[in-house]
Amino acid sequence: MNVSDKIVEILESEDVEDVFGIPGEQIMPLYKALSASSINHILTRHEQAAAHAADGYFRSSGRMGVCIATASPGALNFTMALATAYKDNVPILVITGDNELKHRGSDFFQTLPQREILSHIVQDSYNPLNGTEALYCLRAAIFALKNNPKGPIHINLAKDVLLSEDFQDFDLCYLCEDDLSNISKAQELISNAKRPLFILGAGAITQKDNIEEIVNKYKIPVTTTFHAKGIISELDDLNLGMVGIRSTSRAKYAFENTDCIIALGIKASERTLPEIPKNLIHVNINRDVLVGDYPIHGKVEDFLANIEFRQTCWLSEILEIDNNLEIEGIDYDLKPQAAINRILDRFPEDIIVSDAGSHTTWTTLLKKSTAPRQLLFSGGLAPMGYGLPAAIGACVATSQKVIVINGDGDFQMNLQELATLKENGLDVIVFILNNSQFGIIRQWEEMFYDMDPYQVNLKNPDFVKLASSYGIDAVRVDNLDDLDWVLGKNLSGPFIVEVIVESENIPLPK
Repeated sequence: MNVSDKIVEILESEDVEDVFGIPGEQIMPLYKALSASSINHILTRHEQAAAHAADGYFRSSGRMGVCIATASPGALNFTMALATAYKDNVPILVITGDNELKHRGSDFFQTLPQREILSHIVQDSYNPLNGTEALYCLRAAIFALKNNPKGPIHINLAKDVLLSEDFQDFDLCYLCEDDLSNISKAQELISNAKRPLFILGAGAITQKDNIEEIVNKYKIPVTTTFHAKGIISELDDLNLGMVGIRSTSRAKYAFENTDCIIALGIKASERTLPEIPKNLIHVNINRDVLVGDYPIHGKVEDFLANIEFRQTCWLSEILEIDNNLEIEGIDYDLKPQAAINRILDRFPEDIIVSDAGSHTTWTTLLKKSTAPRQLLFSGGLAPMGYGLPAAIGACVATSQKVIVINGDGDFQMNLQELATLKENGLDVIVFILNNSQFGIIRQWEEMFYDMDPYQVNLKNPDFVKLASSYGIDAVRVDNLDDLDWVLGKNLSGPFIVEVIVESENIPLPK
């Protein structure tokens, strides 16, 4: 047995079922071990897509995503997707191959300082020098990803390390270094609060049942970040909606009038908290993102187990505020918001994956999530090309139907993954909103720079023929009646729907 065999054995023992990647010379020993394993390898057509797929895998299921690439060209193709996961604190295991140890620091073919390059966009990056170190790093990475997930962890493995038969493996035991010292101060603030308010982030998803019990029992209103939509159903009056730059009327009122904010698992970015309130209790396992006067470094689960809540009675006051969202053009032919609204109505319980662009704004505003992990998109980095590969990862992870809503521009950033979609027979339906334009850039040019549209118009391919060339069925619609007709069918993927829409400005945050 060599190190590669042992790595695969450890992955199997940790219940890793699926990995995404592309083989290459320096990572070949690991692929030989994978070929004899129970692990399902999904061959993507680009390494960026492999890492986006691992990202979507976690966001949809809560299970660790894994992506693999060979040395420099393959490893560096990960950069966009790793930065995406890093900005959103998505835990994925990233394995890259490398040339033999003796070539490190040299100008040898395909040799670059991969660890140093990727270290800026991962939580941790390891460069083990022997088999024992490699297995130690792997076990440490898996423990951290499962118990203290803050973002991707990278292990760079030289080919001679992968082939080594000289190693020792230790079953490691770690303790997360929590700091719950502010619990008593937080308890005092909560006990004296008459208008408490929860702000829930993605880090609170695992405690959905616990939080649901608390808010229902004590009638404490809830707001959420983008990535926590659905922890409490958005059809429930206790969920006021999103807070921050896309705040609903009720969430805005509650945020401005609360005397105690209990922020669980949020990153506290400027999109959620433009200013840090004095009455903020901030709970997060990532010490680096904690803000405010009551920072608590630890798990949401442990915080809730150590806090007592009291009955509140200000929800009725909040509910007097009209929370209906008025979106113009929602019933007009060829308006993107009209098309998106119909797509969301047709697939209310399915996983929706959005990309980057104006359609993302419409989708996040219109989507009413009844459970977490129903809406996936990149919030912190928002790269074009996220949607299709992330949907592949989500479908592999959950075996559920996945709906992609994207634009004509971002779809073309990773359209080669149609081959991955077809090869694996995944139930993914892709809606391409085609306005032949980079819409938000055009809007910014006009509104903020007093420009005529410049370098934003696209001469697109025939998307239906493109899908057909990959062996995927596709249709094109250019009005709402035809879209309704398509949506009325019993759709299953892989399937592509091109929707011709007008260019439309997104509503700006108020």
